[in-house]
Amino acid sequence: MSSPAVTAPAPSRHVLAPAMALAGILLVALNLRTAITSLGALLDEVRVGLHLSGALAGIVTTLPALSFAAFGALTPWLTRRFTPARVLVGAMAALALGEVLRAVTHSAATFVALSALALAGIAVANVLLPVMVKTYFPGRAGLITGVYTMTLTAGTTAAAAASVPIAEAFGSWRAGLGVWAVIAVVAMLPWLRAGLRRTPPGTRSSGAALAKVHPGRKPLGWAMAVYFGTQSLSGYATMGWLAQIFRDADYSPTTAGLLLAGVTGVGVPIALLMPSLAQRMRNLRSLVIAMSAAMVASYAGLAFAPHGGAVAWVVLLAIGQGAFPLALAMIGMRARTSEGTVALSAFAQSTGYLIAALGPFLVGLLYAATSGWVVPIGFLIVAALVQGFAGVFAAKPRFIED
Repeated sequence: MSSPAVTAPAPSRHVLAPAMALAGILLVALNLRTAITSLGALLDEVRVGLHLSGALAGIVTTLPALSFAAFGALTPWLTRRFTPARVLVGAMAALALGEVLRAVTHSAATFVALSALALAGIAVANVLLPVMVKTYFPGRAGLITGVYTMTLTAGTTAAAAASVPIAEAFGSWRAGLGVWAVIAVVAMLPWLRAGLRRTPPGTRSSGAALAKVHPGRKPLGWAMAVYFGTQSLSGYATMGWLAQIFRDADYSPTTAGLLLAGVTGVGVPIALLMPSLAQRMRNLRSLVIAMSAAMVASYAGLAFAPHGGAVAWVVLLAIGQGAFPLALAMIGMRARTSEGTVALSAFAQSTGYLIAALGPFLVGLLYAATSGWVVPIGFLIVAALVQGFAGVFAAKPRFIED
């Protein structure tokens, strides 16, 4: 069951028309992973070019989840002081500035700090997009959430695929990283007029209302945080290690990469349809259980028959990772107001990404300790089961303000 509709913003000079708001939401979504996957594609070149130590390289790879946790938690504080449009402008400005400056620095420590700046912008935008969807499209939140999740996936894939060719065309990894700042600047434009206007009294999010919502004090808030965190843990771990699982199963590096890309490819229509499907259902228990069951089945197959059923495991894993767009939809569905959505989104995502940061590290640690994949995948199965239990609790129709 959808949450009661939030009153759409009254037309004014300070509120965007729906078409402009939709363009702004999708452009921001396009930016939400480019700074991460572009660096992942060029990490070896960056490591050599900046003489990154092993410790700094490790920090760079875990920085996204940690930044999302730390900076996402600041978003409610920002929305109590500025309009969401202004906060989004600032977030995209921080992302663009971080992407440009880290591409020109020659200091390894400065590179890490500027990467954190870029990721801070992403973290704030992560939290705000469900709020903007609920504010501008209360009657079509499921559809818009699906579209922006699909756009996020497209941006992720584009940055991963294009960063190396761009770097090669310009003869430097710096171009492959810095070029994505252009998209961040473009994403500011739809929000710029509303965001930079002087804000009349009463147009900001209600600080008093927001202060009354404390997701961390409620079982529903923790259920959402654990659900978001465990599905993100599984997502980060499998994105980081799935290709290696297939390579260890005697697939060529090229085929292993294609199988990894298959998870994203199959997941695109799921990301589009899942939020709309969730909006039509009173209780989301069946969807939550289906996502976790698909993930457990995929992991079991990867542990015991990674070569024989590779395509089936990829399809099941893509279905299981439909938990990500489902979690985003649930954030809006479990809050009655925009203030509640801000608070729940910030808590679920910041706490969740802190949980997710453990995934790639623990899987790599278990793989190194056991020289095999059965134990690491067993850990991921446990995470998927925890995800299912937390999701079943959050699936019941209730609201964080209650």
